[in-house]
Amino acid sequence: AESISGGSLLMYGGKALPLGRPGLLVSLARSGDSPESRGALELILDTEPQFRHVVVTCNEQGSLARDSRLHEKVHVITLPAETHDKSLVMTSSFTNLLLAARFMGMLGRPDGYRKLCERLSQITGGLIGSNFDILAKIAAADFRRAVFLGSGPHFAASREAALKMLELTSGRVTTLCESYLGFRHGPMSYVQDDTLIVCNLSCDSTIRAYELDLLHELDRKKLGLCKVIVGENIPDSAVREGDQVIACQGLTELGDQETPTVYVVVAQLLAFFRCLEEGLRPDSPSEGGIINRVVEKFPLHTPS
Repeated sequence: AESISGGSLLMYGGKALPLGRPGLLVSLARSGDSPESRGALELILDTEPQFRHVVVTCNEQGSLARDSRLHEKVHVITLPAETHDKSLVMTSSFTNLLLAARFMGMLGRPDGYRKLCERLSQITGGLIGSNFDILAKIAAADFRRAVFLGSGPHFAASREAALKMLELTSGRVTTLCESYLGFRHGPMSYVQDDTLIVCNLSCDSTIRAYELDLLHELDRKKLGLCKVIVGENIPDSAVREGDQVIACQGLTELGDQETPTVYVVVAQLLAFFRCLEEGLRPDSPSEGGIINRVVEKFPLHTPS
């Protein structure tokens, strides 16, 4: 399985797909009305006859869902209307699409999937209840930059986290996401005195050892405003004065592969509170209309 952006599919077509044929392309979309969502699917339908398709969307009335039902090679799955959030920024839509995609890897174990979702709900509920005020306090700190660090699945969560902070502050807080080991190879120069460093820690002992090495290096170099360390069983040695710990009980039980949604929720709350601190509206933070809930129409170009 491979994750490919709709934009890459639209620009490169079958060249962006894995080499093996036949294949299955799963298209994930909140509204299903953005140009690349429909354009990418139509292009692959036209040029890759050995691919079948599943569309997972939060919007039953979106053009992606409506148009896809006309193709015999496409199966459309629409999530409950409650998942189709109305904000410019994707929050519940993102996590629900992520969980829906996870089910595709557990089709033979529906009971296991149900238990996983229930446990994730419990962990996330406990996290919010215990850290709601802490996250609001962190968001009020005097930072203008934010770095989000993660490994493996948590790097993907960090990428989403960086986007959420950037969108919800209308670019007033600039962001960067990076892996722990990759951070030393240049990106560490991004960190200034006004930089918040959010550290998503792995549950795997070997991976965490590498992560903690970097945290200790940041402390030795006295980099950043403070660290926000997210994870379970965080050692005291990783926490310096001024740092904040977001303790999430139950992560180790599920493992890194199953818990990116929890880390994303932490980032969503942090960005939400920062949006309020900036005096912006969380549902429409882009005051100048620079970005929109649904990407504006643009020309779709076909290969010559």
